[in-house]
Amino acid sequence: MSSTSLKEQIKSEALRLGFTLAGVTTPAPPPHFDVYRDWLAAGRHGEMGYLATERARQRRADPRLILHECRSILVLGFPHDPPGRPEAEIRAFDGLESKIYGRVAAYAWGEDYHTVLRTKLEALVGFIEAQTDQEVPHRWYTDTGPILERDLAQRAGLGWIGKNTCLIHPRQGSYLLLAEILLGIELEPDEPFTSDHCGTCTRCLEACPTRCILPDRTLDARRCISYLTIELKGPIPSDLRPLMGDWVFGCDICQQVCPWNVRFAPSQGHPALAPRPGVPNPDLVREIGLTRESFNRKFRGSPVERPRRRGYLRNVAVALGNWKDPAAVPALARVLKEEPEPLVRAHAAWALGQIGGESARQTLEEARGIEREPEVLREIEAALGG
Repeated sequence: MSSTSLKEQIKSEALRLGFTLAGVTTPAPPPHFDVYRDWLAAGRHGEMGYLATERARQRRADPRLILHECRSILVLGFPHDPPGRPEAEIRAFDGLESKIYGRVAAYAWGEDYHTVLRTKLEALVGFIEAQTDQEVPHRWYTDTGPILERDLAQRAGLGWIGKNTCLIHPRQGSYLLLAEILLGIELEPDEPFTSDHCGTCTRCLEACPTRCILPDRTLDARRCISYLTIELKGPIPSDLRPLMGDWVFGCDICQQVCPWNVRFAPSQGHPALAPRPGVPNPDLVREIGLTRESFNRKFRGSPVERPRRRGYLRNVAVALGNWKDPAAVPALARVLKEEPEPLVRAHAAWALGQIGGESARQTLEEARGIEREPEVLREIEAALGG
């Protein structure tokens, strides 16, 4: 079987498994590695130290260091729902007592995509081995390995890297999850996607609340809402909290304003990533009271598990502060008195300061008399001073 014929069969099988994009590239060094190296040197990766190790840098510079037998890389795109409130979620939301809600990035509404795609990638490898009648050396990733996914996707013909740093396909937009399979067989590479269709548009740069998107099509992760709500483990910088709005996990703003998504993105993603009830627009007053058990029960098998309960409730507290609704004061008061995690108590104190009013002030003054953690006391004093 020719490499061209085999490639087309593999692409057909990928489409059958639910991938909407598939392309092949070589394991040659990625074309924008110098941009990545400079990004690390500027410290724009924040606390994501795993990106900056020497081993990780070397592997991103040369995929063959990951799989020495690698001769081809299959790059795939898998669709998730676009941002917005599904009808079922609207009905559930409208029945809640509280109308103080948050937002979760659309890719995280359903099952963890790592789990969903692992099964499909393993099935695709099995198909390739059946077609070649041999064990094929391979390694697959989906947002988990030391490779420059968007560079490889662009070189495999899947789209261009937009000003918002996302890979954009001209007929599917950017609501896609990328996955790669490094293969120890030769497949004819596809033509790279060389045109840039962003033109003079700067909507994503202008819409970003924290101004984290940079002119060189990179972003300063330290200011990105997705980084702040997911990867950052400690306190969120106080100057960035008011800019986060009601986002409690990730952010979709720079994709929502992109004309290529407005015009061409599919209205629905793959059913395997269908939204779970209560995840896209969580009731923040209820969420801030989640116990460890209820958090684990709600988000088991979900991407929202990543920041763990303490990180998620920290984000919920910030969103409540940005809502500035006095109806949230009793729930925040309970957190300040009963929550075991100092990180959550600290951000609850900030939220009470943002809401203001006599009830919030009284709660903060009472907490000041019994709190012993320095970081929480600092937030209480700042809230009372504000």
